[in-house]
Amino acid sequence: MKKITFLLAFCLTMGVFGQDKPNILIIHTDDLGYHDLSITGSELYNTPNIDALANKSVNFTNAYSSYPRCTPSRYGMITGTYPVNENKGNLGAIPEDKNFIKQFKNAGYNTSYVGKWHLGKGLSTPKNFGFEHTYAAGEAGGVGSRFYPFNIQKNGKPAKYDVPDVVEDGKEGDYISDMMTSATIEFIKNNPKEQPFLAVLAYYSVHTPIEAKPEDEARNKEQLKSIDFGDTPEYINEGEGRRKMRQDDAAYAGMVENVDENVGKLLYTLKDLGIDQNTIIVFSSDHGGLSNDGHKGERHLATTNIPLRAGKGWLYEGGIRVPLFVKWDNHLKPRVDDDSIVLGMDVFPTLLELAVNKKVEGVDGQSYASVLKEKDNWKDRTVFWISKKARPHSTGDSKMAVVRSGDYKLVQYLETKSLELYNLKEDISEENNLAEKEPVKVEQMLELLKDWKKEYLVPERLNVGKKNKRGNKGQGKNKKKN
Repeated sequence: MKKITFLLAFCLTMGVFGQDKPNILIIHTDDLGYHDLSITGSELYNTPNIDALANKSVNFTNAYSSYPRCTPSRYGMITGTYPVNENKGNLGAIPEDKNFIKQFKNAGYNTSYVGKWHLGKGLSTPKNFGFEHTYAAGEAGGVGSRFYPFNIQKNGKPAKYDVPDVVEDGKEGDYISDMMTSATIEFIKNNPKEQPFLAVLAYYSVHTPIEAKPEDEARNKEQLKSIDFGDTPEYINEGEGRRKMRQDDAAYAGMVENVDENVGKLLYTLKDLGIDQNTIIVFSSDHGGLSNDGHKGERHLATTNIPLRAGKGWLYEGGIRVPLFVKWDNHLKPRVDDDSIVLGMDVFPTLLELAVNKKVEGVDGQSYASVLKEKDNWKDRTVFWISKKARPHSTGDSKMAVVRSGDYKLVQYLETKSLELYNLKEDISEENNLAEKEPVKVEQMLELLKDWKKEYLVPERLNVGKKNKRGNKGQGKNKKKN
């Protein structure tokens, strides 16, 4: 009996009765702030399914996007590089040995991308980048409406870019996040049992337009009646505009809760198929929540990131800190990691090492597999951001560069050259500027930032996706042919 038991365990481990590599499901939200979940402190947004996922995961409280806006942050994640170009880059120019999706394909994975792509066309589409199955993934950075027919705005005008597939498959009353979840579930159900899958579900939620199902909005209007905001003002002045200080939008709450409901459907599907224990799940967001407007005029602000400062577009914590949960039953011990500093560009290097035991050389992102397994701690890591494409008209931000090293964070305003220094361990709200009190630390941090700029703000990196003198798109002077 012992021999039979041992043989059965060995066969299961080696994949004799099925594929031996873990499945991977990445759930990527759009504009979801760090505090837009009940597990991270929201009193209005109820997210029981995401909370349950977080409680079974390694929960990073020092996780960051690689940029405070949609396209560059997504480029950073999919390529594992700092998005210093601040654009969608040129994915078609990335050689195969640095293409994470093709590395997974070469390892036998069936790949799927559903939802917001926003990274270009032609050779830069998700299919040409390596995803075999795609749905609702194109140039669009948002939807005209969350309701059928999706690509028409409330004012009757067409959206700038159409979201593919959903109009043909949809009908009156359909909600786009539900359809995208269904498409991912169908992909998972139809995936050959002997083949591992890598599925990315990138919701267009909770980006504008702020449109919830009527029943979800009504439920949150009732809940709002019981929330006392005390003397907290609705807005304060910040940068070139305002910052919202309350989570009091019932429609936005309904959108968050719809994402949570769909996450619940995904988790149920994995369990129902008996593959939940062999599926790595990653849940995160592309950057902070939309809390700030600019000098162009007052806009519909969705949420607040309090106690974090500012929001989408800014390099303060509210613009770049995101929720990050990584779950892999029986392999990763559920816990909260309050120390390690990780970025969006680290996601695919980490997954490639965890699932395939392989590394991609020559990228900026690092695998935090050892951190997940509690063999390492990244509390002293040094990381960087730069935002030269500020939008003072829409989100009120200025051109900035930032370095975080350990507990300290240096903010440099690029036009005025003013400097701010914060100890994030003691001052998560970035209210106490230590620049005058700690000039030595300022100089140390500034040198780190200067050295990084010299290495990264060079034509080979900045010209990605731009036309060179010959009219071709490429990677600058050192463009490589594919």
